[in-house]
Amino acid sequence: MSPAEVSAVHLRPRTRVVLAAASAVGLVIFLWPLVLRTEAVAVDHVPIALSVVLVMVLGVLLVAITDGGIGVKAVALLGLLAAVGAVLRPLAAGTAGIETVFLPLVLGGRVLGPGFGFVLGSTTLFASALLTGGVGPWLPYQMLAASWVAMGAGLLPGRVRGRREIWMLMGYAVVASVVYGLAMNFSFWPFQLGLGTDLSYVPGAPAAENLQRFALFALATSVVWEIGRALTTAAGVALVGRAVLATLRRGATRAGFRPARAASPPSSPRTTSSPQTPSSPRTPSSPAIPNVPDTPDTPSARDSRGREPHHRAEGAHGS
Repeated sequence: MSPAEVSAVHLRPRTRVVLAAASAVGLVIFLWPLVLRTEAVAVDHVPIALSVVLVMVLGVLLVAITDGGIGVKAVALLGLLAAVGAVLRPLAAGTAGIETVFLPLVLGGRVLGPGFGFVLGSTTLFASALLTGGVGPWLPYQMLAASWVAMGAGLLPGRVRGRREIWMLMGYAVVASVVYGLAMNFSFWPFQLGLGTDLSYVPGAPAAENLQRFALFALATSVVWEIGRALTTAAGVALVGRAVLATLRRGATRAGFRPARAASPPSSPRTTSSPQTPSSPRTPSSPAIPNVPDTPDTPSARDSRGREPHHRAEGAHGS
């Protein structure tokens, strides 16, 4: 297999459309406080949001399966990595921002592609919530944010290898961890402080004003958590990233996943040098026939050949 990244969920056109639509709907679920023009602030929309997220994830899987973009081996690997993430998450439980679940998301999305990463993020967080009893209003937001984290790792440049790849993943882990924390803060910020403080969400206010209030709220309440999550994830990538990447790539090779850029059916392999077609064996040329004199080589013939010029000479002299 070439050194290019593999893709366990091949992004064919229909899968791309569904994935883009799911991300767009997810942005609306997150950013509704900036566009909502009502004075009511409630969490009645959360069950609907959770249902929408689950339908989107299942839609991506269904389209990928019907298009032939995901196979049984990919589904099995998805279940395995989701189970690993679900087991790792309770080990830290988000204490001081430490999130061990980000490690399989970043590394799995990096190796297996953005489509696989999107489904992996949602299934991992959903499985861990069922395992730990963490189902609540925050779950759909966590599922979407984790899906984007793993999908973003799959969109990183694929040709980077070695130490540069580890440094790149560490940098991405820092940025993704901070963005994840900010997104989660923004999801519950409208309901956190009520409506009576300078940091509270103001329904119907301009988006710039609410963003300024949220920035102050995030600086005052969650900076330590974001730093802890970023440092923990980056340290995990530095410590076990190379070994986990090698293991996942070997598993992807044995599973027969094709390179990400070869999502279409592969063409017949091109041989480096076409073997020469053996030519028909050369028939040996018939031996040259020696020039046989017309007259037999007898003494009388030799005498006549030798005397013919003499007779001609005598005839010419007599004339």
